[in-house]
Amino acid sequence: MAIPVIDFSKLNGDDRAKTLAEIANACEEWGFFQLVNNGIAEELLERVKKVSSEFYKVEREENFKNSKVVNLLNESDDEKLENVDWEDVITLTDDNVNEWSYQTSGFQETMKEFRYELKILAEKIMEVMDENLGLPKGYMKKAFNGEGGENNAFFGTKLCHYPPCPIPEKVTGLRAHTDAGGVILLFQDDEVGGLQVLKDGEWIDVQPLKNTIVINTGDQIEVLSNGRYKSAWHRVLSTIDGNRLSIASFYNPSLKATIAPAPQLVKETNEEMDQTYPKFVFGDYISVYVQQKFLPKEPRFQAVRAV
Repeated sequence: MAIPVIDFSKLNGDDRAKTLAEIANACEEWGFFQLVNNGIAEELLERVKKVSSEFYKVEREENFKNSKVVNLLNESDDEKLENVDWEDVITLTDDNVNEWSYQTSGFQETMKEFRYELKILAEKIMEVMDENLGLPKGYMKKAFNGEGGENNAFFGTKLCHYPPCPIPEKVTGLRAHTDAGGVILLFQDDEVGGLQVLKDGEWIDVQPLKNTIVINTGDQIEVLSNGRYKSAWHRVLSTIDGNRLSIASFYNPSLKATIAPAPQLVKETNEEMDQTYPKFVFGDYISVYVQQKFLPKEPRFQAVRAV
């Protein structure tokens, strides 16, 4: 089995219906797919790789060598480390843009441009999901923005590196989890693998492909689609060779947005509505998620306060 690879440019041609069907199948069967010809210029993608690698080498590598996870690994016996991840992470948002790197030339400008393009791509993908699910155009975007239609949806980016690990069998790069939010757009390493998705009880590699964007659906897409699109379990393995680059961007609802299954996708039986997924405020869900990220997702849906 292999993660679906979809040519996004074919949405605009004679193969539109086929491409829509491919995306629908990927969302329903995998929760993960890779987009080639995604509309983001290769020149920009190459620049992103360059500044991100320089940023880690100049500004993060020495700190990682003295990090908690490295010290724990050095001090551990033969038992696997359970509650840590072998990764270096910073988060980029519109709110902290002035705190982004100043030492790495071109970092701030390149990442701002990249995030702008990714946000446009995320909204296009949500429109495709709307169409495939039979929802009005813009339904998901409106739901994510919350009441009043203001543009309050959250868009954040995690810049991650997974350095070479001397004992990879003792610590995971990133423990298995589903993502809390909406649409996740991942620009992953061209050469160093490690990302895996759980499919039918088997961990499947998300194969590195040059200059593609990996898409996966988070818990809120599962709720909005009333379970048609499942958020997929995934993890990152640590490796003894290579320094894996991973840039994950999250198009999430506003913390104040109310999330519930789209009424068009809820069946009525004996005048009672199917209530597999509760109606909740996304901020309340996040409060539960941060405590239970690496635990089964179903109890999270039930634990969150119903509106």
